[in-house]
Amino acid sequence: MSRKKKTSKSVKGKKLTPKELKRHILFLLKANPKKRFNAKQIIKKLKIANNSPAVQSVLGSMAKENKIIALADYEYRLNKYATKGPNVEAYEGIVDMARSGIAFITCEDLTQDVFVSQKNLNSALNGDRVKVVVTHRRGRRPEGVITAVVERATDNFIGTIHVSKKYAFVIPDISNMHQDIFVPIRSLNEATHGDKVVVKVVDWSEGENKNPVGKVQTILSGTSKSDVAMKTILVNNGFDWVFPDEVVAEADALPTEMTEEEIAKRRDMRDVVTFTIDPDTARDFDDALSIRWLDNGNCEIGVHIADVSHYVKPGSALDNEAYFRSTSVYLVDRVAPMLPENLSNGLCSLRPNEDKFTFSAVFEFDKNDKIVGRWFGRTVTHSDRRFTYEEAQEVLETGKGDFVNELKFINRLAKKLRVDKFKNGAIAFEAEEVKFRLDDEGKPVSVYVKKRKDAHLLIEDFMLLANKEVATFIIEKGKKVDKEIPYVYRIHDSPDPGKLADFAIFASGFEYNIDVSTPKSISNSFNRLAKDAKERDDLKILEPMAIRCMSKAEYSTNNIGHYGLAFPNYTHFTSPIRRYSDVLVHRLLAKNLEDIHRMKKDELETLCKHISKQERKAMSAERESVKYKQVEFLQDQVGEIFKGIVSGMIERGIFVELTANKCEGFIPFDTLDERYVIQEGRLKAKSVSSGEEIKLGDALTVKVIKADLDKQQIELQWLEDE
Repeated sequence: MSRKKKTSKSVKGKKLTPKELKRHILFLLKANPKKRFNAKQIIKKLKIANNSPAVQSVLGSMAKENKIIALADYEYRLNKYATKGPNVEAYEGIVDMARSGIAFITCEDLTQDVFVSQKNLNSALNGDRVKVVVTHRRGRRPEGVITAVVERATDNFIGTIHVSKKYAFVIPDISNMHQDIFVPIRSLNEATHGDKVVVKVVDWSEGENKNPVGKVQTILSGTSKSDVAMKTILVNNGFDWVFPDEVVAEADALPTEMTEEEIAKRRDMRDVVTFTIDPDTARDFDDALSIRWLDNGNCEIGVHIADVSHYVKPGSALDNEAYFRSTSVYLVDRVAPMLPENLSNGLCSLRPNEDKFTFSAVFEFDKNDKIVGRWFGRTVTHSDRRFTYEEAQEVLETGKGDFVNELKFINRLAKKLRVDKFKNGAIAFEAEEVKFRLDDEGKPVSVYVKKRKDAHLLIEDFMLLANKEVATFIIEKGKKVDKEIPYVYRIHDSPDPGKLADFAIFASGFEYNIDVSTPKSISNSFNRLAKDAKERDDLKILEPMAIRCMSKAEYSTNNIGHYGLAFPNYTHFTSPIRRYSDVLVHRLLAKNLEDIHRMKKDELETLCKHISKQERKAMSAERESVKYKQVEFLQDQVGEIFKGIVSGMIERGIFVELTANKCEGFIPFDTLDERYVIQEGRLKAKSVSSGEEIKLGDALTVKVIKADLDKQQIELQWLEDE
């Protein structure tokens, strides 16, 4: 008699303990490694007396332990990789899913992302934290299988609801959500058949037809297509445009008056010339600059930041929500703020001609522009003027207007700080920021690239100074007492050597040399490329590729410095209205100004990881909104002719970025008169018949053929004779 039959016979009719269930289920799955089972099938196969919920509970536990893999419809199969011993490469990471359905898992312990094919996603969605097992490597790239979902990126989805007499279900708009969401009739919240709704999944593991169970949160029917699209982008990335009632109530209850008792605790700087410089559309002014000349002939510059931590207290509903969001999300036509409006645009905003509570970094510069004094602490300030960037730039260029002497002096100091930064090895790459002019209905009427001038840069340089000096203060205080003070640092690792080597080879195809021999030579090469790309159009394609070689900046308690800025110590102190990292930095700085305060490093690191994750999700949402508005803009340009640059290649065709508006479209090879084949290295495509080549960076003339908003795709035609 086989071992399988003997084991089955020994448990027939018995009610097994969870431990026994695990052992027998694992034995069954090992005996049938290619089959999938649900709880009822396991009960039938083992002939045991346990009920389905008991078996389902054990199956869920085994999936969390990575012993088995959870599939759709509550079926499970053996995780064969977990049976291969200690050499199996198993990691946790975040899903970055491509539109085609494949995914790359970004893991902290790996320098290379893990490629996962669509069939091996096992219900994971974009942004989810998952367990992934590396099954093999193709060259340097690891490939694997997702074995479990550890944490869902979002529980909210937008889709169309279908209602029958006994139940309803929502078909999500998101293409990589492969299951409909079951909605009990009691959870419809007045939604009717065909409505576009936001549905919240309240149970991923139970429900009719074994689908996720949800309840309708909001009905979106009646709003414009663009409005629904923007809200969908927010929801799909795990953000909401409304705040919970308890958060709003708590924000509304905050006192609006500044008490003399609180003012007395602060440094009063209301009599110092102070102003803000922000975009013309800004409503949340979280930073201001002040300037005054001291009796000793030196100049004092203050960097004043909204004191959010005065109003948002640890453990409050406001604080919990701010941490959950961790960042404001800036879509093309709206902002999903981290804090409710009466805080972000009211109490905390450094509006002109109003006294405000601030947290400040104040620097004393001598006559040689050297910093000879630093002070950090809570203040009360008064903004004398709100400048837009354009207004401040006009004052700098014309030498006329409000606070002209102050602006010119600050700008001169900022340029000096900038020069020193690049001398120390900072990298000058700036990703082009695409901006839109919208009509009253939010439809784009023009697209342009934001140009950064002195007014933008002077603000940036003094924010960088404050962030650097706050981090340095904490580092130095820890050294004085010979014990680290855990803190939130903004870190940026050096580029991955493998990616750099590949990029250097790629750049050589453009007859451009990138020296990757030392960190200094890398930064010099990148800065030279940034300069040369302004003169050579074909090199512009290399800039975004160079940026992709760089590591991603993130938040951590482990201070490794900031490679891109060439700062050994750096944090984020200057934007607490829109970044939770800065709220934490303010709280910890305030405590360490008074005494020495050490938060548990592992607890702080957990907060840093969450904030970094939310930042990545916000960036993804912002990119999606730009892409949507680009396609929406080109809908009215179908048939128009543009100049463009070949920006990418895949087996099916080439991507072209339109020079005038930075919109990117696709030319399928099957629309061309000749058959083209991608050459090794993906630098060029070559015609099989004529030998004609299309190279990355080539200038082409194209016509817009189609702009599909639903698919967010732009199709172009190459006008070869133009």
